[in-house]
Amino acid sequence: MRYISVENTTYTTVKDSVYQILRGAGVNKVFGNPGSNELNFLKDFPDDFEYILCLHEGVAIGMAEGYAQATGLPGFVNLHAAAGTGNAMGALSNSVNSHAPLVVTAGQQARTMVYSDPLLKNSNAVVLPMPLVKDSYEPLSAQEVPHAISRALHIAMSPAKGPVYVSIPYDDWDQPIAHDALHLATRNVVHFGAPSLNELQPLLVALAKASSPVLVLGPEVDALRCNSKAALLADKLHAPVWVAPSAPRCPFPTNHHCFAGILPAGEASLAQKLHGHDLILVLGGPVFRYHQNDPGALLPENAQLLLVTGDAQEAARSPVGDAIVANVDTVLSCLIERITDRKGDCPDFRKPIQRLEIDHSQLEPSAIFDIVDAIAPRNTVYLNEATSTIATLWERVGMEEPGSYYFAAAGGLGFAMPAALGVKLADPTRPVVAFIGDGSAHYSITSLWTAARYQIPVVFIIINNSGYGALKWFSHQFKIQNVPGIEIDGIDFIQLSEGYGIAAHRVSTRAEFSQVFDNAIAEHAPVLIEARIERV
Repeated sequence: MRYISVENTTYTTVKDSVYQILRGAGVNKVFGNPGSNELNFLKDFPDDFEYILCLHEGVAIGMAEGYAQATGLPGFVNLHAAAGTGNAMGALSNSVNSHAPLVVTAGQQARTMVYSDPLLKNSNAVVLPMPLVKDSYEPLSAQEVPHAISRALHIAMSPAKGPVYVSIPYDDWDQPIAHDALHLATRNVVHFGAPSLNELQPLLVALAKASSPVLVLGPEVDALRCNSKAALLADKLHAPVWVAPSAPRCPFPTNHHCFAGILPAGEASLAQKLHGHDLILVLGGPVFRYHQNDPGALLPENAQLLLVTGDAQEAARSPVGDAIVANVDTVLSCLIERITDRKGDCPDFRKPIQRLEIDHSQLEPSAIFDIVDAIAPRNTVYLNEATSTIATLWERVGMEEPGSYYFAAAGGLGFAMPAALGVKLADPTRPVVAFIGDGSAHYSITSLWTAARYQIPVVFIIINNSGYGALKWFSHQFKIQNVPGIEIDGIDFIQLSEGYGIAAHRVSTRAEFSQVFDNAIAEHAPVLIEARIERV
């Protein structure tokens, strides 16, 4: 760090103090796609930081989100003014819904010339990214920039976590700043969310009285890495465990005998799955995140619902049931300690699966997931954006460890490919496999260049049915025919992949896929597999 001495007072530049603040927060990677407004921040880039270049701003957000979710540390993103922010906002819709702690910076035009409305001025920088961020700010002076970055880091990491946006005029970075700003690098903000025993008493009483409790788990369980505690609670209660609908993470080991599956995203169909239970305990997830228009009762008849969440907004938004806003991990520990084991044999709630043979039959999604499950190591991380195959993946792929699954929390396409790269950067020891639809692949296809540039060994599996399979399913549900724009033909993923510098293979039978995937999972380089299946 360089210092400037003025009138016996020690100064450092805004840029140097910001890098020191980032070091204190454990941030050493910058994901971005720079423009002229960002060059002053990036010049003389520190040796202990790594800049990850992405060819589209949505990819930068996706990579940072995958990295932040997998590490629990803030992801730091550097965008280019208003245009770059606009390109990133589709990806930000996923980040805010997944509670990914991101600090998203964007370069503003120089303070000395913004009065004249120059090119690349972000005219209303604070409003632009709303409501897709927890907070948005543009410092009023250069001396405020370190304080704004420090505040953004702490807000991003506070419950419920999420992205924060800071717009920074580019002539601020080289300005001198008072020594007081250096204290920001050593600040620590700790959050506690442990309820008292008295506050948990209604929940303990309800569990003791329930004759047929059921657990519904959300992404907070996996984010806090307390999956094993949820499994212990399920064992003690002899209760089935469902994953909340439209799940962006896997909060429970799918090979556990209490695992019942993932709930459907419609009112009537969801309530039907929970029929017969008198107590529904939702841990770390929304109540409920619907998608299909499936009107019906919110709960089965005579059922009580209790929610435990660290997100006060989710607690307030829930249309039914009582809620406790607290740290889910802490509550689970208390329940495990104080709940008495139920008597009798614990039933097996798993749906039996008949595995398919590996032969020369035409490839289909069930066979893809069976083969992946048989070959991939148990600690493999999966990302999914083949949206028409979500239910099949949950049925057939074993996910045992925390942090084993990520899905676009807002349903926005373009997430899985860059997020897979971020997840792999976060933990290079775990294999990473991304399932991508042939339609969704094009939202972030430039991720392949970044994968090749930094040699990030992710296996990309393009499940190619020559169209938007999920839209075809919805058109059948809505009884709508002759919908234009849902067929996709004539795209050569092999040439695309090789053009970006990544080896690629096209397969259409179970045997071909098994051999190619077995080789790919053993590689220490990125690989793309185009798995051709029949049209939906």
